[in-house]
Amino acid sequence: MRHEVIRLPGTGVELEIYLTDNRAVEPERRRALALIFPGGAYAWRSDREAEPVALRLLSLGIQAAVVRYSVAPARYPKALEEAAEAVAYAREHAEVWLCDPHRIAVLGFSAGGHAAAHIGLKWRQMAQGKACRPDAMILAYPVITSGEYAHRASVENLLGDDYESLKEEVSLERFVENDTPPVFLWHTREDGSVPVENSLLLAEALCRHGIAFELHIWQHGGHGMSLGSDQVYPAGDGNIRPECQEWIDMAARWLQGI
Repeated sequence: MRHEVIRLPGTGVELEIYLTDNRAVEPERRRALALIFPGGAYAWRSDREAEPVALRLLSLGIQAAVVRYSVAPARYPKALEEAAEAVAYAREHAEVWLCDPHRIAVLGFSAGGHAAAHIGLKWRQMAQGKACRPDAMILAYPVITSGEYAHRASVENLLGDDYESLKEEVSLERFVENDTPPVFLWHTREDGSVPVENSLLLAEALCRHGIAFELHIWQHGGHGMSLGSDQVYPAGDGNIRPECQEWIDMAARWLQGI
């Protein structure tokens, strides 16, 4: 396995890459790649949604990289610019990373889901153009809206003093278009931090525009479950949810089919 941290030349964002080297066994194989955006309300980045997820993806045959995007006191559009560079850089290095340049996904959790979906929905506005368009989005209990069901702390950390003037600009359900990448969404009905309506609003917008998507909602489980297993929580913790643990296998199968 190749594991290293790369600082990108444009924005300075760090990518921590986890790559399977299959050249000795199957030199022509090119795997899907997932760029992981951990959650943390745009105030910090959750470790349980970083390396454990990357290693699980590797076990499922998917290359992975954790994007250490900027959080407060950095403000919008810094994280969006970093996401654009990360996707474009990954595509440019697809050959050496042994990944398929047509199956580059963004995978985001909570506020990281907002960062991931942001580039998937606004890639047209970025300097890199189509090079920064992800081929797919996998969003786990994502922050999507700045409206009635907003996770206000995430939006405030993202916008700072510009909250009132820019909040509509980062309400992502408003920016779905006919060439938006396909989306895999999951959430829990009991999420007490980021309401399930965030995923429902995005799914509704995707449906209106004819965009391929899968939406999975489990009844039980709190916010920030990550893998929902004892790999990321101590034994007996309420966030260990066997019924939710299958999301990553489901998402991997979905991505392999892109």
